[in-house]
Amino acid sequence: MTSYEILWLFLAGSFSGWVLETVLAALKRKRFVNRGLVNGPFCVLYGIVLVILTVVCKELTGFWLFIGAAILATVAEWVAGHLLEWMYHEKWWDYSKNRWNLDGYICFSMSVLWGVLGMAALKWGNSLWLKAFHLIPKPFGKGIVWCLAVCLVIDILATVIILSGKERKTQSWEKIDFWFAEVSRRLGQRVYRLVNRRIENAYPKRLAEKARARAKKGFASGCSFYKVVWLFFIGAFLGDITETIFCRITAGVWMSRSSVVWGPFSIVWGLAVALVTVLLYKYRDKSDRFLFFMGTALGGAYEYLCSVFTELVFGTIFWDYSEIPFNLGGRINLLYCFFWGIAAVVWFKGIYPVIASRIERIPKKAGTIVTWIMLLFMSCNIFVSAMALIRKDERSRGVPAQYSWQERMDERFGDQRMERIYPNAVKVSPSLQ
Repeated sequence: MTSYEILWLFLAGSFSGWVLETVLAALKRKRFVNRGLVNGPFCVLYGIVLVILTVVCKELTGFWLFIGAAILATVAEWVAGHLLEWMYHEKWWDYSKNRWNLDGYICFSMSVLWGVLGMAALKWGNSLWLKAFHLIPKPFGKGIVWCLAVCLVIDILATVIILSGKERKTQSWEKIDFWFAEVSRRLGQRVYRLVNRRIENAYPKRLAEKARARAKKGFASGCSFYKVVWLFFIGAFLGDITETIFCRITAGVWMSRSSVVWGPFSIVWGLAVALVTVLLYKYRDKSDRFLFFMGTALGGAYEYLCSVFTELVFGTIFWDYSEIPFNLGGRINLLYCFFWGIAAVVWFKGIYPVIASRIERIPKKAGTIVTWIMLLFMSCNIFVSAMALIRKDERSRGVPAQYSWQERMDERFGDQRMERIYPNAVKVSPSLQ
């Protein structure tokens, strides 16, 4: 499946989800209501879930396809709900009145529905959308996909900025004498009023459930952005050290377990610590059993998706559990999923309170500056690492260096150095593409 086909399915899934949500809302409220978060006819979450199901569940059939679709869609809905609440301190949907719900974000009846819809999409929907795409002349079809994708990205960015409350003050616009600034100001104000009015109309509970906590004392209090960034770095460092020691104990050798070319950082562990903190922060005081099962489920799903992503993007497998019992495609196994569950309990009951208190003691000004410096460093680190891995893949296929960046990667990150950094990386055939 080509990248254009995947992007087309994402747009098609987003549109289909918007149609479904809008029709259900219209039947319930007896009038038309645009249920998308953005202004266009798209529910982005549906598109994301459809792409994930297409990539992850393509080898499943029958009952297992239903189970896989139900689990992945439910996890995506739960994660999306908590991320929206963490970003905007607002709840966008609520299943509290449904039986067997978890914090109002997911419930059993909706999980069953997601399983049925997922099966229908993979068995019939995808083929219909792809046939429609192939009926369009190739250059024209690619142009349509790019145009829609760019419009959707602009729509998402505008909506995020407006929801974040970052509308510029009228006085700042009046200082600019150029006519274009005046046009932009008027257009921006109209867009702001349109989006704000439409979102409040689509989600009537939004205003009633606001619980914003922007004015907090100290640095990185609660589960704020700055704390999550620090936890990402700490988790990435500790994860790399833990895996290095584990390999020394089990395999008898010291080997690099880093995800990047500069420094002992495991991105998988860093993201895992950051995500589990954001998603389970409000449940940190619940029982060890609850945290264990949530950590097991989320950790297994997260590790599986990371494995699929790295294989799709870099054509490389960084870990393989095929020889361990109860594994799924060599990407995850039951034992290590239990380790994720144990790690969640240890993290919230022992490690997190200590680390969080230390982070909150950092002076606010210094902490803010250092945070952005670390983010800049890691962004460059990830970018260079991605370029080095892409060039390594090209060298394995005999592609000569034609551009300056390729020559620089060959000079700085040759095969010998890359093998030291990624000793377990295994080149695979592009079977997923």
